[in-house]
Amino acid sequence: MPEPSRIPERMDTMTSNTPVSDQLFDRARSLMPGGVNSPVRAFGSVGGTPKFMVSAKGPYLTDADGREYVDLVCSWGPALLGHAHPAVLDAVHAAVDRGLSFGASTPDEANLAAIVKERVSAVERIRMVSTGTEATMTAVRLARGFTGRNLIVKFAGCYHGHLDGLLAAAGSGLATMALPGSAGVTEAAAAETLVLPYNDLGAVEAAFAAHGNNIAAVITEAAPANMGVVTPNDGFNAGLSRITREHGALLILDEVLTGFRTGYAGYWGLTGRQEGWTPDLLTFGKVIGGGMPTAALGGRADVMDYLAPLGPVYQAGTLSGNLWQWPPASPP
Repeated sequence: MPEPSRIPERMDTMTSNTPVSDQLFDRARSLMPGGVNSPVRAFGSVGGTPKFMVSAKGPYLTDADGREYVDLVCSWGPALLGHAHPAVLDAVHAAVDRGLSFGASTPDEANLAAIVKERVSAVERIRMVSTGTEATMTAVRLARGFTGRNLIVKFAGCYHGHLDGLLAAAGSGLATMALPGSAGVTEAAAAETLVLPYNDLGAVEAAFAAHGNNIAAVITEAAPANMGVVTPNDGFNAGLSRITREHGALLILDEVLTGFRTGYAGYWGLTGRQEGWTPDLLTFGKVIGGGMPTAALGGRADVMDYLAPLGPVYQAGTLSGNLWQWPPASPP
């Protein structure tokens, strides 16, 4: 925890005068759209000029003006151990000393795969990728390839990255096709998504009654955290597992935010394992990489084996399973 003596007396620090950050933001805006590489960093929702951070240690961030902040954001999730943890830095330095990217397989990739499988028994096979969006994008493609169906069900308020088909807004009814949720998303892409109200199994049943033969998967956050933190109603996720199983569709559990944060085996480990239901696919990001650009998807072996090179569903990544992202020691 932050030392009491280091907690600022005033709570307006984020909007106070920071001339160096102001100058850096002006320069960034001349070089990048909005001056940022991810929209939330532009401070549009909170106001003021974005603060440019230059270093971090433990629970603290330091900006370009030398101001120190207690970090409640933690890089949007990955910094579970705080910043610059000595054990993490030692492991990263050791990996980097061996090289950055080989464009080939390495022994260490299987180490993390084994660690994830030991923690999350629902993961029989795993594929490493670089971002949470890439993980969910691949999971959706895989579900369509495995089932031979086109439609995906998602829930209003849940966020699964910026792939076109899931940047969709609800249509005019429970069983109607979605509308584009962003400029650049075509109506055709959005039309392959059904957006339903969250925590409403009746709506899910109605969607499957209308479109069940063409629904490839239901994707849901294990516990939504992009519309506030919303706990699924008792039996909701279990109900999704039952409904998808009855109709030959897949259940994709998005644990990009909750995985390895809410518990040793993520949110499913706290709930689904005890309740006796298992998702077909899970996606991971943020904490799995601890600050590295790392993510993964995993699940049933028969589904995962539909990925190339064994199966017909193509996925590839130049930096997937990169050497410096994985632990060099054998798993416990």
